[in-house]
Amino acid sequence: MLMSLPVDLTYERFQQLQLRLDMSRGKPSPEQLDLSQALIDEAGEAGHLARDGFDCRNYGLASGLPEARELGAQLLGVPSAQVIAAGNSSLELMHDALTFALLHGVPVCEAGERVNCGAPWRAQGEIAFLCPTPGYDRHFAICEALGVRMIAVPMREDGPDMDRVEALVRDDPSIKGMWCVPLYSNPTGAIWSDEVVRRLAAMPAAPDFRLFWDDAYRFHHLTDEAFATLDVVEACAAAGHAERVLMFASLSKVTFAGGALAWLAAAPHNVTWWQKHAAVRTIGPDKLNQLRHVRLLHERATLTALMARHRALLKPKFDAVDAVFRARLAGVPGVSWNVPRGGYFISLYAPEGCARRTVELAAAAGLILTPAGAAFPYGVDPRDSHLRIAPSFPALDEVRLAAEGIALALLRAIDERRA
Repeated sequence: MLMSLPVDLTYERFQQLQLRLDMSRGKPSPEQLDLSQALIDEAGEAGHLARDGFDCRNYGLASGLPEARELGAQLLGVPSAQVIAAGNSSLELMHDALTFALLHGVPVCEAGERVNCGAPWRAQGEIAFLCPTPGYDRHFAICEALGVRMIAVPMREDGPDMDRVEALVRDDPSIKGMWCVPLYSNPTGAIWSDEVVRRLAAMPAAPDFRLFWDDAYRFHHLTDEAFATLDVVEACAAAGHAERVLMFASLSKVTFAGGALAWLAAAPHNVTWWQKHAAVRTIGPDKLNQLRHVRLLHERATLTALMARHRALLKPKFDAVDAVFRARLAGVPGVSWNVPRGGYFISLYAPEGCARRTVELAAAAGLILTPAGAAFPYGVDPRDSHLRIAPSFPALDEVRLAAEGIALALLRAIDERRA
């Protein structure tokens, strides 16, 4: 039954299936998590002593295990001295970085020399962040929780609208940062072009402006071609703004989503700044977990092989959604979707005014979707047209069923609007 739903399936008949499927978050499936089961099964073999004999069971090494910093440096293309190795969540690092900037300011440099730590952002009055949209809802949640005003910037296939970005930061010194997901952007799948990266690195902005560079999907390819973006750390340094970028990455969707390893990479002054303020809140990360990860993923080739196994599990799910949408939605006016080359999401675009109703109808049919508008600051999609689809967690047959239900819910929402 799961493999052969009738072409003339109606929304009402789909409701009668009484499904309970969750397509709301980009969670790894149990089969993906099983790929790294050695982190648990071989934990005893990893031991507790670092390369230099340091006892990882104890306090210390607030910037992370040296081996973990070196692994991050190899994967991110920066010197290990410019890498902080932390716990499982890069989102936690982003939250802390923004909090530190609000409370303490960030290093402000001229001609490559440190002048001072700029004034706390909070002391400068209301501050704002640029938010390419559709974008990552958890980035926006951080801003909203910390009282940072968000300014939406349209996303294109090659990244944010740079004419708009440059005009905004030139004219408004209260803009202190910008959220960036440069490779396989969440949720549009955009791959930011070299030109976009260079313009972000070189554009005039407030002296304490920061790019929050969330390289979440750096390793998450869905095709045989491993796409990459221009080295933003190098681009910022070449443009005379070495301190402009804070790069974040993690292994959360590589090994265990709730128990992996995250990194912050930045210019030396930024690293020193981070170390100073982070030392107040922690005596050190979970170095045992870092040691286990280093011994499991000791070099880039090992990670590349693991990600190929992830791709083998993920790509059929993305292909299944595309196939169902082609069968059900191709040619429907105002409907389109992307076919991402990496990452965890598909963006489905409905006719204006139909997204929220589609989510409601899907829920009534047993499908949990990301709330409409979640990919926009303050949860408001001005066109009410964007839907984020996350096919990673359910089994393949369930993904096909869910895609059918989403398509039928969307078609029903369109019919209701026409009536």
